Parts: sequence; structure tokens; C-alpha cells
Amino acid sequence: MAQPKRICEGKTLAILTGGGDTAALNASIEAIKSRASILGYKVYGILKGWKGLLDDGDIVELTNQPYDGVYGGTALRSSRTNPFSGDKAKERVAQIMRNLKRYRIDVLVTIGGDDTNGAAKKLYEQEGVPVIGFPKTIDNDLNTRTIHNYNGQLINAVLCPGFPSAAKGIAEFTSRLATTAESHSRIIVLEIMGRDAGWLCGAAMMGGAEISLIPEFPVTKENKQALFEKVREIYSKTKKHFLIVAVSEGLRWYDEKTGKVDVVYASSEVDDFGHPRFGGVSGVVASEIEKATGIQARAQNIGYYARSGDCRNYDKRFVSVLADRAMDLLLREDYGKMPVLSKICSYQELEEFNTSTVDMGNIGNQPLPEVYYDQSEFHFNERYMDFLSYMVDKPKAIRFDYNFPKVKPFE
Repeated sequence: MAQPKRICEGKTLAILTGGGDTAALNASIEAIKSRASILGYKVYGILKGWKGLLDDGDIVELTNQPYDGVYGGTALRSSRTNPFSGDKAKERVAQIMRNLKRYRIDVLVTIGGDDTNGAAKKLYEQEGVPVIGFPKTIDNDLNTRTIHNYNGQLINAVLCPGFPSAAKGIAEFTSRLATTAESHSRIIVLEIMGRDAGWLCGAAMMGGAEISLIPEFPVTKENKQALFEKVREIYSKTKKHFLIVAVSEGLRWYDEKTGKVDVVYASSEVDDFGHPRFGGVSGVVASEIEKATGIQARAQNIGYYARSGDCRNYDKRFVSVLADRAMDLLLREDYGKMPVLSKICSYQELEEFNTSTVDMGNIGNQPLPEVYYDQSEFHFNERYMDFLSYMVDKPKAIRFDYNFPKVKPFE
């Protein structure tokens, strides 16, 4: 007896990853590939984001190929290529359409943030390309409409794959940093990724940082002195006299020389989406803290560590349930949509019934809600810590408790 064909047999689905990498990208690719294969799709991987659909194309076969979804980053590589960039747009879109036809790609799944999925949505609306988006960002600033229930208070939060793994790594890194800060009785200003949103910076609080400075709440001329006083207060109250201050790379900081509140740029160059490269604000903040307080301060940039390493357990299961929802979109041919988590939930509750979909054209960027941050204290509050606790365990504190008796000189 002949076996019936699978519902999508004879069709081809292609996956691409765009923008910055995260530890959850390979896990996302694996989850989407496995489910698409069950439906009967031939599965391709597009290399280097949108760049892989330009010129002659750069496509690899994923069907029936083993894939490691725990290994961090993306085996498909990535780039910040924008199909709709300036005067190149018409030519790039024409190349993409030609390659979709040449490689006989029926459906495109784009894993990325607002830039990558925004470009995909344009292709869907303007050219009729069947696309499904898949969320990705360690900055955690896509408007996923994910509700956080904090003691009956419903907060419009965000949760994107990649953020839980990065947040856990930052909490652990911060906890380890305490030993060197203590050894030198120093203040360490830890710079963390976050262009426009402070979600990730808050993870350092889980690891022992006492102060956090984020893009949503600029350090102005008026509140800079209050910050320095808070630094003195916390440092002096700490038994071992050390302090970790976490800052987002996109922090808006008042510059005495220019009289302006602005970010610190590592480079004046911008990418295809118009984004400059931030970096160096921790050095500025550390220098001014030391000058204002007289306490030795040093800068530490966590850099790409936040993106790196294996996919953590929460993220692995998270992308699996989002891929379940993506399979539903494929079956119903409901294109131009993106699966999201509908409510913040524990690892055990990560199931398809706790997911929903949003229109890819309306994801946008969402900053940290004000209810998560106490501006006068320069500190994330208990609401944010409750949000984070669903996906990140507090690192085991590294302590060396001592109270050595003083030795008096012999007379």
C-alpha cells in the first residue's frame, strides 16, 4: 500500500539568521528544521543572513543533516545586510526575488530582531514572499506582548530567545567579578550590551551589582551628583568596601565639556540599518566616579561574552515551543506573523498553549517598563527580579567570610 504524501512534501523552506548572534540561534534553527522536515519540507539554510540571497546566492542543504542545537551562535553565520538599504534597495530586492525562484524556495523563515524581520515583512507586503518571523535578541527589546503577572499586576514585558542564556551568563560573570573588586577595595563599572534598552543590564543585579544605569533613564547634569552620593553611601556601608556598578553600553551620560547628554561611540561608522557602534561608556563613568568620590574605580566591558557559549536549558525549551507555534503558522499558511510567548512562565510551563503570534510589522522596539526600575535609587526593583527569576537562578554567592583580629605591636 502506497504511503500518503506528507502535507508539505515537494515544497522547500529556507532559514536565515540576521543581526547579532545569540546562544539560542542554533537551537532555533534545529527546532524549525526538525518540525519543517516532519511536515515534508525540504529545508535549506541561507548563509550570512540576507547577504546569502544576493548575487548568485549562498545556500546549504539542511534536510536530513545532523544539527547541534546546544552549540551557541549560528552555523548559518550572520550579517547586518539590509535588503532595503538606500539606493541599493531596488537591485537587492530583485536579486533576492531571482534567487528565491532559482532555488525554488517556497517559504522563508527569518530569525532575527526588528531589522531582520522588518525587512522580511516588507518582502511579504511588497513582493508577496511567504515569510514567517522568529524572534531573536539578547537585548530583549522586541514588543512580543508577553505579560508578566506580578502579584496580580499585569506588566507588558518582553521575552526573546537568547536573552535567558545571556542573562544567566551575566549574573554568573558579575558574581565572579566580586572577588577582584573586594581584593582591591575598588568600584568596578561593568559595561553590558544594550543599545536602547536596559533589560540585560538588570541581570547583573542578580549577580551582586548594587547600582545599574540604563538607556531609558539618562544620567543628566541634575541627577549625576545624586548618583555619586549613592555610590559613596553603598560603598561605605559595604563591610568589605567594594562595589559593582552595571551600565548599559547605550547609557545616555551628561558630558561636562559639551553640556549634552549622549551615548559614547566606539566608532562613527554605521551598519546597513543605520546603527552606530557603541562602546566605552564604562571607562567614562569609572573615571568620573573616582574623580567625584576619591574611591578607586575601574572599567570592565563584558563585551561578546554575553552572546557566547552554549544554549542554556530555558532557551532550548523556549525555542522548541515557539517552533511548535511556527509549525501551526506553516500549516495554515498564515504568513507575515511571528510566534511569541504570551506570558512569562517557568521552565515547566513552556508549552505551546502559552504561545501566541504577532504581526511582523508591529514588533518594534520596546524599552524596559518604568515599573521595573527605581530611578531615584539607580536600581532594578523586586518586580524585575521576579521577572528574571523565571529563567535565571541566582548564582551561588562566592564568599570568604573573615574577621581577622588586629595584631598590636609589642611595646
